[in-house]
Amino acid sequence: MLLPFLAAFVIGLVCSPAGVTGAFLLLPFQISILGVTSPVANSTNLLYNILSIPGGAFNFWRKRKFLPSLAIALVIGYLPGIYLGSLVRVTLLSDIRVFKLFMAAVLLYLGLRLLFSRSERLEGEIETLKSGFTGVEFRFAEDNFSFNPLAVFCTSFAIGIIASAYGIGGGALMAPVLAAVFGLPVKAIAGANLVGTFAASLFGIISYTSLGYPPDLSNGLAMGAGGAMGIFIGSRLQGRIEERKLRILLAILILVVSLRYIFIF
Repeated sequence: MLLPFLAAFVIGLVCSPAGVTGAFLLLPFQISILGVTSPVANSTNLLYNILSIPGGAFNFWRKRKFLPSLAIALVIGYLPGIYLGSLVRVTLLSDIRVFKLFMAAVLLYLGLRLLFSRSERLEGEIETLKSGFTGVEFRFAEDNFSFNPLAVFCTSFAIGIIASAYGIGGGALMAPVLAAVFGLPVKAIAGANLVGTFAASLFGIISYTSLGYPPDLSNGLAMGAGGAMGIFIGSRLQGRIEERKLRILLAILILVVSLRYIFIF
């Protein structure tokens, strides 16, 4: 189980500074390297999320880079979407060839978002100024930001369907939306995004298991242990990493994997 452990460690280390676990890269790893082509790969990916997230989420909370109101809105929206996504995976996407094309489309979107997103140099702690059902306002890095929890709920519901069908908790898809559409700083949403991903992954495992596709415990535990170490270290190093170079490298890797799946058929 050394290979899954090492792969998860490196992926978690590289991806956690942006508030994502890197599970979107572990699914191609399971399918193409480990040869797991059934929906078991999806539930195993979600087990990786559950085991790898807590340390990184704790680091963001300890450094006061955590928005409870955002995390709650994400979780409430994810849960029904996650169940619908698991149904889509075991029915409409049961053919591995169709699923690979779907996976390639999701990766292509993620890679392009990373490649063309702007660098962010904001640093600081989060101070909540107003919190309610109709609006949340907070201060970060000497600037004020706000979002509508109901809009976040609706968005996370839709993203939960796509994420669960792919086999991820949704954080990798949600982070660019929160940044580009809602105008929130990436370093301020990272902690809440990880917590939302954790809850979505837990419910996703329950959904897949109820449908007859429980996670592979050996691969899941190995990847979870490696990811936990990588995410814990990566979240502590968030402010020291040269974000632009890291983002470009990660985007190129994602695009290569995506194009490989597209042109393989």
